[in-house]
Amino acid sequence: MALHRLVSVTVGVPDVEPTLGYYREFGLAASAANPAGLCTVDGGEQLKFEHSPVRRVLSLRVGAEDPDDLARIARNLDRLEIGHSLSGGMLTAHDRGTGAKVEVTVAPKLAQEPTPTPGYNGPGSVVRDGQRAPGVLREGPVRPRKLGHVVMGSIDQEYSQRFFNEGIGFKISDNVVGRAAFMRCSTDHHDVLVQKAPVQFLHHTSWQVEDVDEVGRGASAMLEADPARHVWGLGRHHIGSNFFWYLRDPAGNFSEYYSDLDCIVDDALWKPEVFEGAKGLYNWGPPPPPSFLKPDDLAALMTGAHSS
Repeated sequence: MALHRLVSVTVGVPDVEPTLGYYREFGLAASAANPAGLCTVDGGEQLKFEHSPVRRVLSLRVGAEDPDDLARIARNLDRLEIGHSLSGGMLTAHDRGTGAKVEVTVAPKLAQEPTPTPGYNGPGSVVRDGQRAPGVLREGPVRPRKLGHVVMGSIDQEYSQRFFNEGIGFKISDNVVGRAAFMRCSTDHHDVLVQKAPVQFLHHTSWQVEDVDEVGRGASAMLEADPARHVWGLGRHHIGSNFFWYLRDPAGNFSEYYSDLDCIVDDALWKPEVFEGAKGLYNWGPPPPPSFLKPDDLAALMTGAHSS
């Protein structure tokens, strides 16, 4: 595909320093080039913070293969009558639904060294004989490998879906009727999800770790430091199939450790499905708390957005 990865996200929050500190604890590394930037193991600087009166996504950067891809996106946006600029190898356009600026640039593809398969024993299959499981022997901090996806509230979900799908070139993996679209710019099941909302806001960012043991270890360490960070987990989504655990940062955004997400290398092998309501949200695990579906600060965000 012409698009190949989610390069980075810039998030606006009212108080930058506490939020930066949270994500350092979460496992992201400080950026040598940017004091407000944080890095994953494989993706480099993938998270940046700037001051904003309310928490929301300020910009997303998407990687494309070559300059011809940018010209094609420009033609798509022209057809949709969406304003944009194209200069210096960067195409920039704004999604009025989420309020996010989207930057598409020619970027190298992400290279990830495979993680050795953990030795899981199962019925009739002893693959780890006389040894403790690798997951219980790990002692180092959990380090996210890459930014997986970003979920945003859109005040015009249909417009946002057209913007990302027909304009920028994301592909639709699955839909929730009248509420959300799971869209991809890589071989991951989704890199962006836009959901219907009364206000523009960041719902969560999601960070890939090696396996479910790292999901559990990462969340456990964060909760040992502050139990109030817990939101939802451990569980397994149905749409996307990934293991998950959600936590809350100081600004009120959710952050997700995930592993084992569906991948779509050959589009012909994947059939998008349409789900209704909360069906498909999770396959097993505790039920989602009301605050996951409707964040506690939603009314305050609406007031702040109205007054800004």
